[in-house]
Amino acid sequence: MDHDDLNLWAKRAADWVRDYHAGLRDRPVRAQVAPGDLLAQLPGVAPEAAEPVEEIFADFERLIPGATTHWQHPRFFAYFPANASPASMLAEQLANGIAAQGMLWQTSPAATELEQAMVGWLRDALGLPDDVTGTIHDTATTATLCAVLTMRERALDYAGLTEGLSGGPRLRVYASAQTHSSVDKAVRLAGIGQDNLVKVPVRDDLSMDPDALAAAIAADREAGHLPCGVVFCAGGTGVGAFDDIAACLPACAGLPTHVDAAWAGSAMVCEEFRPLWAGAERCDSIVFNPHKWMGAQFDCCVQFLRDPVAQVNTLGLRPDYLRTLEGEDVTNFNEWTVPLGRRFRALKLWFVLRAYGLDGIRGRIRDHVAWAEALAGRLRAMEGVEITSEPRLALFSFALESDAATEALLTAINAEGRVYLTQTRHRGRFVIRVSVGSWDCTEADVMEVAQAVERLR
Repeated sequence: MDHDDLNLWAKRAADWVRDYHAGLRDRPVRAQVAPGDLLAQLPGVAPEAAEPVEEIFADFERLIPGATTHWQHPRFFAYFPANASPASMLAEQLANGIAAQGMLWQTSPAATELEQAMVGWLRDALGLPDDVTGTIHDTATTATLCAVLTMRERALDYAGLTEGLSGGPRLRVYASAQTHSSVDKAVRLAGIGQDNLVKVPVRDDLSMDPDALAAAIAADREAGHLPCGVVFCAGGTGVGAFDDIAACLPACAGLPTHVDAAWAGSAMVCEEFRPLWAGAERCDSIVFNPHKWMGAQFDCCVQFLRDPVAQVNTLGLRPDYLRTLEGEDVTNFNEWTVPLGRRFRALKLWFVLRAYGLDGIRGRIRDHVAWAEALAGRLRAMEGVEITSEPRLALFSFALESDAATEALLTAINAEGRVYLTQTRHRGRFVIRVSVGSWDCTEADVMEVAQAVERLR
């Protein structure tokens, strides 16, 4: 296959993508296959000789869509959305064609400087202070790991990078049980250890208790441990919990702070939702995923930093072969994160923000929030259905009279395939989560959830 073939088949692929999206409502949302079904249809070894593209494309059409859970389906209400707007797809096609490796300014000046510009655009769009900067990662898991590593090294005066952690003080990180498991993973990978992630009690509204946070930090210091940072939750994955960040900041006693707003951060383009994360603008680090609710397809995660120096000091490494001869003061974003190699992710942000505008993005998010509230109201009116957590933005949960009945309903809904929902445990109960946010969903699509409950419970 050469570039002339690519020209032909890229056009064919574009036609296929158009038809695929046009027909998504006719497909079951979740893949209707059993484990191993696709694998059994694939050869065990790679071909020795080149195969015709016609045959490869035909096999793609025959095998892949039917074994795919369709994340762009307008009735995908599971997990959180992973949106791919048409503008983002176009930008990804161009980025893939350029195939730049943006590890340094000199390896792709456009990737570096467009990233700087897009972080600034999003900072302003979310109402953050003018001096906040940041970078683009793959996912919030990586960004949170970077934040926790930086907390560790600030506490150790950067000695951990050279001396390791053996024989050092017991480091402690604080978060509530509503934070994402990526925080747990970060403390594990950072060498701090799961046992040193202190899960601070929450209040009735599921927000971290500021007094309990202050007491935990004081008790650890009294015990000779070394507190090194606090992670706040802004839109928890389970039921959308928000910490009262502003109330907790005085209890942090100068410790570095990180805000996990991976899902909910996109909603902060709407000024009326910003009270939910009040105080975030004073934190050291904030992560949000434009790939969840803003139309920039996976993967695209933005980490805002009040001051990048500590993170660059933690993660930066500049051997001779990575030095920029034009000047050492240029920004090399590989020093802000874990991987050396970097994709050109800023391009899709540039296309999305221009193709839809902030007003267009706000309109979609506001619609999703309103439709989620309307759906919760309709479910609440059904006999035997309980709203177990009220809508927080576009996320809520509900249940039937028992865990067994709720699980049976969820299984039946997902087996039918018209909508896709997932579960969590909330206050000890098995509950069904509804997360509205698909790029192409309509109010009618959202109300399909209520119709499914009526049919199948």
